[in-house]
Amino acid sequence: MGMEGLSERWSVDQVWGLAPDASSRTAGGKLAAAGPWAESGAAGEAVWGLCRGSGSRPYQTVVDLQGPAYKCSCPSRKFPCKHALGLLLRWAQGDVPETPAEAPVPEWAAEWLASRREKAGRKAVAEPAAERAPDPAAAAEARRRAEQRRQRIAAGAVELEQRLADLLRDGLAAAPRGAVWEETAARMVDAQAPGLAARVRELGTLPASGPGWPARLLAECSLLHLLDQGFLRLDELPEPLAATVRSRVGLTVDAAGLLRGGTLRDDWLVLAQEDADDGKLVTRRIWLRGAGTKRMALLLAYGAAGRAPQQSLPTGLVLDAELAYYPGAYPLRAALGTVHAGPRTPAAVGGREERAVPPGSGVAAVAAAYGAALASDPWLEGIPAVLTDVVPVPEEGGEGWQLAERTGDRALPLHPAAGRGPGVWQLLAVSGGGPVTVFGEFGHAGFRPLTTWSAGTAVPLTGAVAAAAEAGVPIAAAKGGAAWR
Repeated sequence: MGMEGLSERWSVDQVWGLAPDASSRTAGGKLAAAGPWAESGAAGEAVWGLCRGSGSRPYQTVVDLQGPAYKCSCPSRKFPCKHALGLLLRWAQGDVPETPAEAPVPEWAAEWLASRREKAGRKAVAEPAAERAPDPAAAAEARRRAEQRRQRIAAGAVELEQRLADLLRDGLAAAPRGAVWEETAARMVDAQAPGLAARVRELGTLPASGPGWPARLLAECSLLHLLDQGFLRLDELPEPLAATVRSRVGLTVDAAGLLRGGTLRDDWLVLAQEDADDGKLVTRRIWLRGAGTKRMALLLAYGAAGRAPQQSLPTGLVLDAELAYYPGAYPLRAALGTVHAGPRTPAAVGGREERAVPPGSGVAAVAAAYGAALASDPWLEGIPAVLTDVVPVPEEGGEGWQLAERTGDRALPLHPAAGRGPGVWQLLAVSGGGPVTVFGEFGHAGFRPLTTWSAGTAVPLTGAVAAAAEAGVPIAAAKGGAAWR
């Protein structure tokens, strides 16, 4: 089995962005050396190699770049494992040779790649069958269960309204701490309203949490009251806002049904990818921007505690894919449908014009966009935004950082957590005191920078450069070969 048309190599920084955690980055970086590898090759949309381990037989590692997807004979449950990361790092640095078209791909790699193509073909054939009219009895049963759940959530919302009224009657100074709110959250779980439960748990963390906590508690109580009332009066709301309320309380929409209802195809630039681990669940957020539609989209993927989600897209690459947006008053979240091609570098994208660095806005436009978004969805934590020609500078007094326009007197403060993390130092290093383009999320607490660009190369602000240095990978390589300002 031979392959043609080697996919354009990714940057090392894009490979770092795929690592499920810091320990994987460190271990994968150590495997980027030539020593443990043999019979490595790359062709078409695949990279493969044998990695010597502690056992008598080397690990068989293969990566399908079109997913990306990974297969390794090691016992690791992480995706990608350290062997796949090490192999991709070597490929990105040009250390894995291109296999001639007439040369065969190793049988163990070819079999797995062929099985993936076969499954994709079966899925394409099965999708039209799924569009057939549902069984009337099953549809009636589904409506009955949905109505039962709606009644449970409504009962939970009424109970929660009473708890909030008691809190305000007794005064915020007497606000209970975590245990009481945890009990209330458990009641919301029983009512099948996980969205309400999560917000109730947040209330329990606010009393005596630092200067200004009464104002923060009152604001959260107000938003929770608004959500309760929105659900209790759901029939009075316009459908986009009603869809937002249903989503916020925890009612989900079936992704498969959503995709059958119509999709939007575009060349989607991967703006950022980040993970959040709450000890029970790992949530991966992947931000995209359509080249033709100019729309932002958020993909969510989940993994069990301590395990990264399998879906992963390298920052700075482009995929030709179909998305379907979840309904809402300010739609951002989307479901990923058919992927026609990708991920690829922006330079490799044919047809529709694509830019490696997305166009952005100034500070005033981003602030105005956030205000308009809140008018549509009052519970929105933040919006995605691309800032252009901004310089990271310290705030007066040196207690935080802000992104100031190169010309003019406007600036957006950085989120306090962002100002304490490694990302701000990466941003400063890329900027070198000059203006940069930055993508991130802007909300009431400030701007969280997630990605910047250096000489047209995306630089995730997630500590990848620090991981590269720890693993001994050259900084120039970790930046995709682009020089720092």
